[in-house]
Amino acid sequence: MKKSLKSIIGLTAVATVGAVVLSANTSVSAAKTTNIKELKISFIPSKNPSDITTATQGLDTLLKSELKKQGFKVGKITMTTGTDYNAVGKALTSGTADVGYGVSGGTYAAYASGTKVILTATRKGLSNDDLKNTKNATNPQYWNNHKPTTNTTTDVKSYRGLIIAGNTELGKEMAADVKSGKKIPVDLLKKAKWGLSSTTSASGYLYPSKWLTDNYKISVHDLPNVVSNLDYGTATADLASGQVDIIAGYADLRMDFATAWTTIDKATDTIWNQTNVIGVTGEIFNDGILVSTKSDTMKKNPKLASALQKAIIAMSKTDQGAKIIKVYSHDGYQVSSAKDYKPFFKILKDVAGN
Repeated sequence: MKKSLKSIIGLTAVATVGAVVLSANTSVSAAKTTNIKELKISFIPSKNPSDITTATQGLDTLLKSELKKQGFKVGKITMTTGTDYNAVGKALTSGTADVGYGVSGGTYAAYASGTKVILTATRKGLSNDDLKNTKNATNPQYWNNHKPTTNTTTDVKSYRGLIIAGNTELGKEMAADVKSGKKIPVDLLKKAKWGLSSTTSASGYLYPSKWLTDNYKISVHDLPNVVSNLDYGTATADLASGQVDIIAGYADLRMDFATAWTTIDKATDTIWNQTNVIGVTGEIFNDGILVSTKSDTMKKNPKLASALQKAIIAMSKTDQGAKIIKVYSHDGYQVSSAKDYKPFFKILKDVAGN
């Protein structure tokens, strides 16, 4: 009987210790979880804002799930699309947005004082953009002789911008000059109507301006006929309808809008047959994902930026996530920092100074 009582006492002691250990572990686990009431994401409107809003549906659910694995339980993720690139930059630096998604390097350079780069997108390379053969890649007629452009299977961290002429009389005249190996007269470029993007867009404004400076000693400020702040969808539609003679954008723009082109009344043929490349920019480092250094949410949670890096990378590897990020032509993400975007600061300064 005494032996039995002793056994009972021993078992009770073990159970008590076990309960204490379990309780301690539960407390540690609970302590590792940080509650975030709301996380605000602002998307760059490189395409029609409504298209981006539609394409990114479900990203909030995926991101909440991945952030939970990183120790952050988010009550609500609010997703909005900026009215233009600068609106996203201003939202981040004012602290009204926590995360900027698909942000151009130019926009980051303009608003670096209130933001931090956490990720850079990777994207598939393009058939005409062989980084080892810049002679072909920077030759506009090479792009015209090898169309349509297609994706390769290689992931790259940079792309080129294209200056594209449409099917207007001026557009065809400039394309003919390029085809014959002549340099387009600067007077023609100034006479043409240009459709450009936000003033901090890399391929839609800054790098085309650098191309003008490198080749003609002028900048976008010297062009008298410019429509700016266009998203790429609107710019492409304006080119198709003949409202502008030239647009500037990322190298796979025509791939993205080939179908939409055929729905424009004045478009009588494919985008490949009715447009020509008249200029190619230098390499542009891919879009980034930024966090605000001014928002209360980011300031109160210093480990959240690192958690977002891991969560967004994990999200992009899911089937649904991979489909969502295609709206930006993103293929995945890599950790990055400010030094990767150093060239943008000089280009932004140079364009602003012209």
